[in-house]
Amino acid sequence: MSAKKFTILVIPEGSHKVRRFKLKRRLLHAVAALVVLFLVGVSLLGFDYYRISFDRHELGRLKSQNLEQQKEMRLLAARLSDLRQEMVVLAQNDAKVRVMAKLSGPKPDTLAGVGGPPEEVEVADEFTALQRQIDRLGQAIDLRRQSQEEIQGVLNDQRSLLAAKPEGKPVNGWLTSNFGMRKDPFNGRRKMHEGVDIAARTGSPVIATADGIVSQAGTKTGYGKLVVIDHGYGYQTYYGHNSKIHVKVGQRISRGGKIASVGNTGRSTGPHVHYEVRRNGVPLNPRKFL
Repeated sequence: MSAKKFTILVIPEGSHKVRRFKLKRRLLHAVAALVVLFLVGVSLLGFDYYRISFDRHELGRLKSQNLEQQKEMRLLAARLSDLRQEMVVLAQNDAKVRVMAKLSGPKPDTLAGVGGPPEEVEVADEFTALQRQIDRLGQAIDLRRQSQEEIQGVLNDQRSLLAAKPEGKPVNGWLTSNFGMRKDPFNGRRKMHEGVDIAARTGSPVIATADGIVSQAGTKTGYGKLVVIDHGYGYQTYYGHNSKIHVKVGQRISRGGKIASVGNTGRSTGPHVHYEVRRNGVPLNPRKFL
């Protein structure tokens, strides 16, 4: 049977008097419970204090980090706004170049001129607004790249066409016979003259009037020593009656490059260059290209 009461003896040192304290079991249980509750309460208070201190430190760190992020986002937003304005200027210049190059207008979704103060947005929406600007700037950059590639392609074609289109005289001389119907100098009959004759001294340099590739270089009936250059885009030029040929078939030649020397070979009455311009095989009046 468990005891219902407990006796506590207190014996002071150097004294023969003993003090007795009688405690009921219930009181001891109550005291023990109070001690346990006290210890638990102290532990909880200590844990709460540590948690509050940690949360306060973390909150301060997050606030500082949030302020830095907001500052960086505002700087980035301002930079993106500047880039967007630059893209507007590029779009306007792009439109001007397209007009000069005789191209169709820019795409409908190309950026147009805009302005106004920056929008006030909530902190929670600032990132979304910034992302939206980034997406629009990316789309604008893609449009500019596509447009520039198109313009570059057209300009390259135009440059190639200009380089392929005959221009200027093939020799420094004077015009002695025009393009069209004329009397044949040998039999007096009317006959189509498919080029022009430019007289010059024998040995004078004959030059190519446009970039191209030599397609013929040799003797041909009527033309004598003949050079034919294929310039692309359907253009060909003929240089006849030469005394010497200085190029070979397949050789690439640039405008102004020497291809032959003036002569009197073939069906000719004197030193000159018989010069023809053809497109898609049809003779054209060379005077339009001189």
